[in-house]
Amino acid sequence: MEDYRVGFAFCGSFCTLSKALDALEKTAARYREVIPIVSETVAATDTRFGNAHDFMREMERICDRRVICTVRDAEPIGPKALLDVLVICPCTGNTLAKLAHGITDTAVTMAAKAHLRNNRPLVLAPSTNDGLAGAAPNIGALLARRNVYFVPFGQDDSLSKPASLVADFTKVPETVSSALLGQQLQPVLLAARR
Repeated sequence: MEDYRVGFAFCGSFCTLSKALDALEKTAARYREVIPIVSETVAATDTRFGNAHDFMREMERICDRRVICTVRDAEPIGPKALLDVLVICPCTGNTLAKLAHGITDTAVTMAAKAHLRNNRPLVLAPSTNDGLAGAAPNIGALLARRNVYFVPFGQDDSLSKPASLVADFTKVPETVSSALLGQQLQPVLLAARR
């Protein structure tokens, strides 16, 4: 087991949360300590993909610790230098925009802001229906930002949803390892799926 402290944050791309849980499980098997974090939306929203309470209990089972789900509880991540790396998986278009523009109004964006102040890597796994539309400028801005790394991503359904992008969540642990070395896992753009 590698001796790093990993934050693993979830945003409200509800259709990808089960894949994100698989990525969390693989990450927790690889690193000494994994701290789960969720946006307030994920913490409070039951959907056709599952209910919030069950999802958070599963995160706690995997990580063997309580989920951080408030801005107040996420704020100490920076001053106390609690993490070596922070993953946001899934990272919605909304969160991408907030990160690109310095908006800190959720537990996840507070965790990212607090963590980045320590010049440590932030790993983003995008999942957004407008990745090649409204979210594209934000992705571009974040690709150029220091200490920000992307889980390789591509179009998930180029025929039915031509602007939609999603990361390959199976590559989260590998991307984390690369980011800890200060390197972007390549290729960052994956071939479109049909």
